[in-house]
Amino acid sequence: MSRIGKQPIAVPAGVTVTAAGNRVCVKGKLGELSREFQPGITVTAENGQVRVARADDSRLLKSCHGLSRTLVKNMIEGVASGYKKALNIEGTGFKAALQGKTLSLSLGFASPKAYAIPEGIKVTVDAAGLNLTVEGIDKQLVGEAAARIRSYYPAEPYKGKGIKYAGEQIRRKQGKTVA
Repeated sequence: MSRIGKQPIAVPAGVTVTAAGNRVCVKGKLGELSREFQPGITVTAENGQVRVARADDSRLLKSCHGLSRTLVKNMIEGVASGYKKALNIEGTGFKAALQGKTLSLSLGFASPKAYAIPEGIKVTVDAAGLNLTVEGIDKQLVGEAAARIRSYYPAEPYKGKGIKYAGEQIRRKQGKTVA
């Protein structure tokens, strides 16, 4: 039995979970999420708890058991409190600006990079344009959006300029030395 998969998930106040077979819908104050799981994985919600079970001990269902439980837990946490990723931009002349549903990144290239913000994601930029916050209720979507923004110019190890996550440590290299 999966150590993670067999643990029940507590449902906080203000969140409703409806499960029908392998389909789960979670509603909370921030929004609604739904997901369909592997056939053979059943989700039951009763008495303020959600349990995930598998039909048999096949290799596929064993591998999906703990994952399914974690996905349901992330859905519940997302509609209750949401997810947030912070990004910092470092470098001379580097900045970000919001233009409607598009994030414009000036990163030292000939033209600014444009990132279309996906539905369900909210991006905020501070007044200086150096700090970004990516927020949403879907953990996977928030992480993917933050990773795509960072991928335009990841922080490099020599000068440390580029886009990095808040709190990320960039290992610095010495560079060339002339004799």
